[in-house]
Amino acid sequence: MTEYKDIIAKRDDAVLTITINREEAANKFRHETCLELCDALQRFRLDPALRVMILTGAGEKFFCIGGEHDETTSLDQSQVLPIIDVYQAIDTISKPVIAAVNGFAVGGGNVLANVCDLTIAAENAIFRQVGPMVGSFDAGYGSWYLEDSIGRKRAKEMWYLNRKYTAAEAFERGLANEVVPGDQLLERAGEVAREIAKRSPLAIGAMKGAFSARHNGVSGQARMAHDQHLTLYLATKEAHEISAAFADRRDPDPERFWK
Repeated sequence: MTEYKDIIAKRDDAVLTITINREEAANKFRHETCLELCDALQRFRLDPALRVMILTGAGEKFFCIGGEHDETTSLDQSQVLPIIDVYQAIDTISKPVIAAVNGFAVGGGNVLANVCDLTIAAENAIFRQVGPMVGSFDAGYGSWYLEDSIGRKRAKEMWYLNRKYTAAEAFERGLANEVVPGDQLLERAGEVAREIAKRSPLAIGAMKGAFSARHNGVSGQARMAHDQHLTLYLATKEAHEISAAFADRRDPDPERFWK
C-alpha cells in the first residue's frame, strides 16, 4: 500500500487495516488525514482482492476525537475539513468497513465509528458527542445515522446532554456490535473481517447498497450543514464564547453573544 503521513495502511490477504496514526493529537483528523483516508478508501474500493476494511486509531486511549481546527484563523470554504468525503466514501463503497474502537470516540470520531458498517469496541472505549458544549455540530451523518443506530430520543440525548457512554452502554444502546478486552480488539476485528470475506462479495455489496440507498439524501444535507451552516456558525460570537468557556472550564456567558 501507499506510504502515508497521518495514517497507516496494512493489508493481510483480503483485509485492509487503516490506522489513524496521530496518537500525540488524540487521533484527531486534520485536512491531510481526511485526504489520505479518502485515497486509501478509493484504493480499497478498486482493489478486487480486498474485501473488508478495519478502521482503528493508534495507541490504546483514542480512536478519534474529531477534527483539528486552527483556532487562530477564520474558516472559509477552502479550510473546511473534507470529512464528509470520508463518511460518504465509507457509506457508499460496496465493501464492509469495521470500526475497531480502541478508546475515546468523540465528536466526529463517534460519527466516524457510527458510519462504519460494524463497530467492535474495546472495554475501555468511550462514546460521546460534544458539539454543543464546544461550539460545533454535525447536522448530517451525525444526526441521521445516529438516530438509525440508537433511536431518536437517545440520539437527541447524546447531542443535547453530551454525556460519556462506556463500551457496555454503547453496546446496550446499539452503538457497538461487540465489546472485547482491549488486547483482543484487533484480533477479534480481524476474525469478523475474515468471516465476512468468505461471503459472496456481490451479495454483501448489494445489501450494503440497500442499507444506504434510503439515506442518499443525507450526503446533501451533510454537505449543507458542514460546508455552509457549520462554517457560518463557527464565525459567530456564540461559537467562540462556548468554545472558549469549554477550554477555560467555565460556564458560557450568554451576555457575550445572546444580545
